[in-house]
Amino acid sequence: MTTNPGPLAGLRVLEFASIGPGPHCAMLLADMGADVVRIEREGGNGWPNPVADRGRSVLVLDIRSAAGRERCLELADQADVLIEGFRPGVMERLGLGPEVLRARNPRLVYGRMTGWGQSGPLARAAGHDINYIALTGALAAIGGREGTAIPPLNLVGDFGGGSMFLAFGIMTALWERERSGLGQVIDAAIVDGVSSLMSFFAGSSLELAREQSLLGGAAPYYRCYTCADGREIAVGPLEPQFYRELLERSDAPEHLYEGREEPANWEAHGQCLAELFATRTQAEWCALLEGSDACFAPVLTLDEAPQHPHLQARGVYQPLDGMLQVAPAPRLSRTPGQARPSLRLDAAAPVWGEKAACGVA
Repeated sequence: MTTNPGPLAGLRVLEFASIGPGPHCAMLLADMGADVVRIEREGGNGWPNPVADRGRSVLVLDIRSAAGRERCLELADQADVLIEGFRPGVMERLGLGPEVLRARNPRLVYGRMTGWGQSGPLARAAGHDINYIALTGALAAIGGREGTAIPPLNLVGDFGGGSMFLAFGIMTALWERERSGLGQVIDAAIVDGVSSLMSFFAGSSLELAREQSLLGGAAPYYRCYTCADGREIAVGPLEPQFYRELLERSDAPEHLYEGREEPANWEAHGQCLAELFATRTQAEWCALLEGSDACFAPVLTLDEAPQHPHLQARGVYQPLDGMLQVAPAPRLSRTPGQARPSLRLDAAAPVWGEKAACGVA
């Protein structure tokens, strides 16, 4: 493999294919220049994703076989970081657990990505994002003022509390390794990460009951409204001066400014704003409010987002493999990351430190 550009150039990451947060974390590292080798079973994991799976060299191995296990051991001997997302105990049964691998390679940072964690009564139970965020108090706070809670895709659990905390744990362990010369095991549990994300609310006086939640859509100045064409807009002028600008630019009734912080007024104020915003199309409101201090944005679909002038100007999406893909984030001034396509290798192909001539795009 050739050395990749980016701040993590030269970092060797061995990824065991999984779904959700594990692949996303590996993508983040690959975007920043890490040499990521993914071990994948025949037929893949059932969740192919050309964006989240980018930037790897992919080896198809049967890790339950003696030959596959031996190949994994050889690669782990050379790796800086390992990422796996199996249930607790699976890697140990395969002979690829952290005790075995770190005895052979003491510098290895062994990242374990799960929902419930490596310990606790639920550690071996099946689960998904919705279950993890339900247990942490996050899901209860998300939804309309009436009805059941609404899962926010799998952004809060899998990615916010999962892959991002795994990536953070990996980087902290690598930093510590510079002093000790030793790697360590990272128990990255989504329930832990989401609980940390909720610390902002646990440490504040903000009300989380959905009918009174300032940041959850109860306040009329922090929610979405439907326009004349059926499209939606999002307004969020929490500060008084920004709210006044929204009202003035929208030609809204002055009485909406009085008593704005009283939850008792929110339903009536919200109804008034709903009627106002229903008088114009989304495009008309964009022309009137976008770019001002009214804290305004149109609600765009994922297909529409890359076409917005702001995201275009920043190059948030870039062409790769015949499609628009999100660019690496965050942006570094001197050693920026770079999104790269993946490369499938023959199972016996040389990997780190050698040119993988038998790779097939």
